[in-house]
Amino acid sequence: MTTQILIAGFGGQGVLFAGKFLAYKALLENKQLSWLPSYGPEMRGGTANCSVIISDEPVGSPIVSKPDVLIVMNLPSLDKYEDAVVPGGKIFVDSTLIEREVRRKDVDVYYIPATKLANDINAPTLANMIMIGKVIKETNVVPYDNIDKALDKVVSARKAALKEINFNALETGYNS
Repeated sequence: MTTQILIAGFGGQGVLFAGKFLAYKALLENKQLSWLPSYGPEMRGGTANCSVIISDEPVGSPIVSKPDVLIVMNLPSLDKYEDAVVPGGKIFVDSTLIEREVRRKDVDVYYIPATKLANDINAPTLANMIMIGKVIKETNVVPYDNIDKALDKVVSARKAALKEINFNALETGYNS
């Protein structure tokens, strides 16, 4: 089984970090994977997206042109990538920042008020991880158990204090 995931938003929203977390979690599950970050020259505030492919077999190309799963953190990303999702795919929308609904009827859509939830748990920069928690629950692309091991890989030792708040954000998304 192969799942192609595209995460998109503005730079500074943690799009690349979210993709890296998924990639490490897949690696810990002995999956084949590809993680390909892409961002505009401005980085913070510019456009950012991240392609993640998780598979049981070797990944031939890191390019995701037809995602099975689309995670969008802003309206320009929804506008740009909505039509690329495969029929039957899943679209995860940060409904705090994106007011319009997905127009397609041949995909499953999840509206998560991730930015609001992040503020509610006093973690305003972790809407990305709330979205990832919901994606894990709804797609089973990686198991939820032992997510702390993947956090150990992506949260550096000098920022170890952030591990618990990232875990809380994942849990908030998973349970939303």
